[in-house]
Amino acid sequence: MTSNESGDGTKNKPASRSGSTSGHSLEVGNRTDESPKRYAIEVKSLSKRYGEIEAVKEVSFRVDQGEVFAFLGPNGAGKTTTIRMLCTLSKPTGGTAEVDGFDVLRQPNAVRRHIGLVFQEPTLDQQLTAEENLRFHAVLYRVPRHQVEERIDRVLKLVDLQARRKDLVSTFSGGMARRLEIARGMLHTPAILFLDEPTIGLDPQTRALMWEDVLRLRSEEGVTIFLTTHYMDEAEYADRIAIIDHGSIVALDSPNNLKKMVGSDTVELVTADNKLVGANLEQHGYNIKVGEDNVTVFVENGEEQVTQIIAHAQVAISSVRVHRPDLDDVFLHFTGREIREGHAERAFPMHFMAFRR
Repeated sequence: MTSNESGDGTKNKPASRSGSTSGHSLEVGNRTDESPKRYAIEVKSLSKRYGEIEAVKEVSFRVDQGEVFAFLGPNGAGKTTTIRMLCTLSKPTGGTAEVDGFDVLRQPNAVRRHIGLVFQEPTLDQQLTAEENLRFHAVLYRVPRHQVEERIDRVLKLVDLQARRKDLVSTFSGGMARRLEIARGMLHTPAILFLDEPTIGLDPQTRALMWEDVLRLRSEEGVTIFLTTHYMDEAEYADRIAIIDHGSIVALDSPNNLKKMVGSDTVELVTADNKLVGANLEQHGYNIKVGEDNVTVFVENGEEQVTQIIAHAQVAISSVRVHRPDLDDVFLHFTGREIREGHAERAFPMHFMAFRR
């Protein structure tokens, strides 16, 4: 019995998602909603081999309830394989994983009932209305008939698409279609929402609006968000980020802490005499690098020290640029390449996620 189980093998869902399993007959050995759980996702030494190739190598991590967790990795790093195992689309060859307290190997149907997925590739039926797409999803996930109308109203409100309820999806913009896919993923009130490159191809304004919807899901519904993205500004929304490369997690922490691991801020000065500025700054104890075009000063809290650095330079300064390590620097530091080299990965096939007994 795990720490999430009560003596009779039952468990409880958070109050904010009441009714999420109503009408479902859980498989034998599964826990019903009776006792609190600790983690939304708990992974221990999870591995996946394809013959001699070890795609995922004893990966371990935990995701807290209500957390926005970003999973980043270049193409071929093991990111998609890990997510497929968490979503019960691929069986692990080693280790364990629990999603919302259910084991992905022993209780796959229960896992599927408690997760939502927004795929990288569009999966809506263009010839159906928004409402018809949602009703079809309700049938697949056996949402109790008496709850369907209320849930459709709720999810359309969450993504601000109430006015387009009766419109064909073929008339939707890319951003509206993405928001409808999020609504569909939330219709059966999952505990965890997996977003696989959810904003790829969208313009920055639409991406920002979509993230308002996602964060509203977290705040109003208590949903845990498991995100993959190649947009580093989007990863900033995460409470924590795991970077996977060559099948192993090479870094896992909050965005700010990951940036601190990379190094200090840099203050770049373009001056009338770079060598003299370098000598003056060294006399004051600064760690500097003199180049042909500029002088780079390595400091903590660069913006706060600019005035003092300029004063100590004692030479005319034509331009100043402060750079703080960002998530692009973090990704490059830990993997040796830019994330955009491998953002396009195979999307999850929708038919695998249809509910089965």
